[in-house]
Amino acid sequence: MQQSPGAPRQPITSSTRVDQVGFRPQLMRGIKAGLAVVAMIIMLIPAVWMGMTAFKSRPDAVSVPPKVFFEPTVEGFVSLLTKRRQLTGEEIDAYKQRIDLSFADRLALKRGQAIIGQSDFPKFLRNSLIISTVSTFFSVFFGVLAAYAFSRFKVRGENDLLFFILSTRMLPPVVVTIPIFLMYRALNLYDTHFGLILLYTAFNLSFAVWLLKGFIDEIPREYEEAALVDGYTRLQAFRKIVLPQSMTGIAATTVFSFIFAWNEYAFALMLTADVARTAPPSLPSRIGTGGVEWAAIAAGSLACLVPVILLTFGLRQHLLRGVTFGAIRKG
Repeated sequence: MQQSPGAPRQPITSSTRVDQVGFRPQLMRGIKAGLAVVAMIIMLIPAVWMGMTAFKSRPDAVSVPPKVFFEPTVEGFVSLLTKRRQLTGEEIDAYKQRIDLSFADRLALKRGQAIIGQSDFPKFLRNSLIISTVSTFFSVFFGVLAAYAFSRFKVRGENDLLFFILSTRMLPPVVVTIPIFLMYRALNLYDTHFGLILLYTAFNLSFAVWLLKGFIDEIPREYEEAALVDGYTRLQAFRKIVLPQSMTGIAATTVFSFIFAWNEYAFALMLTADVARTAPPSLPSRIGTGGVEWAAIAAGSLACLVPVILLTFGLRQHLLRGVTFGAIRKG
């Protein structure tokens, strides 16, 4: 029945307005969450495919079209961690009669190979861990001190110094590889752990200073002044007031500095040979008798991904606290 023009309209209640107003934010949040999930899936596809390839056999790893469903095997990890030689037909028959073969030996025997020793990849992975950890520590340590000095004291030519520090990151590392190579050969730093640690520390230091200075600038000076009035020294105020307040920035700087040192390729390739060679330059050289060992390369890439994930998850509490912990407003 149609309502007459003179009849009063039905009033809109407050609950109706609340429902209409609250529906739009919920819809927008749902759309944003859906887009975030789609973006996450797209970004994780390479990592997931790498993990799948690490557990494929060599025929499955190079099959066309690529196989999504396959029988998993650790053949790639065995190829990554061992040195092997090709067997003749008679040697294969003799090996099959042996009962003392390990699980890795049997996997290698399926490809007509015999394990003759351990590969150098564990040593390269250990070098990466040592060099990345030590260089990250020194980058963050000196970065915190320099950032605190620029933030709290009047430094003559502060802007020029900050620009000079930032200018060290304006060129890509590969551009200066040859001059650094010649300098390292003259100083006997070629293929040494100390040489790479020094270089990675120098390149990460500018990033650490700029990032940490922004976090320390957000910490009110009144906190330190109150501590100094209570009898604290400048060093005690820095250690008990500034450092806890800036843990979010320190954690973020640590993660990014470690990722740069861990994934760096050009310097590690040009400035090392065997003693200090890190894991990233060693992966492309995984070439077997039948071609490129894609399963072994994927297994090595997966192994290189684990330390970064562990570090990020270990510092995730400090990273997540940055939303509220760093939100300090001056009264």
